[in-house]
Amino acid sequence: MAQHFGNTIGPAPSVWSPYDPPTSQPRSRPMPAERPREHAPPVAAARRRRLRADRARQLADLLRHQVLTGGFPGGVLPLEDALGQDYGASRNTVRQALDLLRAERLVERQPGVGTVIVAEKYPHGLDRLLGLAETLHEHGRVTNEVRTVGPVPAPACVAERLCVPARSDVLYVERLRRLGGLPLSLDLTYLPMDIGAELIGADLENTDVFRLIEKITGQALGTAEITLEAVNADAHSAAVLQAPRGAAVLMLERLTQLCDGRPVDLEFIRFRGDRITMSGQLRRAA
Repeated sequence: MAQHFGNTIGPAPSVWSPYDPPTSQPRSRPMPAERPREHAPPVAAARRRRLRADRARQLADLLRHQVLTGGFPGGVLPLEDALGQDYGASRNTVRQALDLLRAERLVERQPGVGTVIVAEKYPHGLDRLLGLAETLHEHGRVTNEVRTVGPVPAPACVAERLCVPARSDVLYVERLRRLGGLPLSLDLTYLPMDIGAELIGADLENTDVFRLIEKITGQALGTAEITLEAVNADAHSAAVLQAPRGAAVLMLERLTQLCDGRPVDLEFIRFRGDRITMSGQLRRAA
């Protein structure tokens, strides 16, 4: 039943009028009807206003973490009723959350089995400066398909960041990185030519560039500046990564310096967002 606010339904209240006959005692104006008070606390009222889609996204976020961190033994999610009880969600909300995870290719429904994990995401830490093969060595062998390698005139922004003269040659390397045979990232790398010249004949298919730089310079790598953002895959990147055109990919821009501070490696790495997850540990400054 609809709830009515304002005056209650019933006979019209008596209102004093100057045309009323005089009485021995003046008639007073009636008090206006009070609006019903909201008895529910603000939190409960806000909870009622939440849309089912909001609850589904919230549940999907919680389930996604469990999926990617081994929270479901055997790789099979509990039944919908059990998930609803565990997370205090309705069956419709659970189904919508699972639909979101299916759209991300993290789970799929298998007849007679249930909802199973099919995610092929690999963790990429942001705590240490490591090459991709070093980062993912526990998950298999990273292979490199060298698509392009050779000197190119440095664009102004590249020359500035690598601290080389504008339009001077730098080595440009484009590699497709695979893990378990599946395309994982497309790496575009710029290096100063005094280092890059020795990389032209190096084994770039089986060796991380980081290791080669340290071997050539005789110095350890020190720090790196990184920027991470989501971008839409252009036609070339999508074709190479075997991803849908326009699909979101993780773009990691990284400028790496030697331990003496010299910048030696500028990379633009496009990761398939459905196969990599970035993580790190941050500390709040004192």
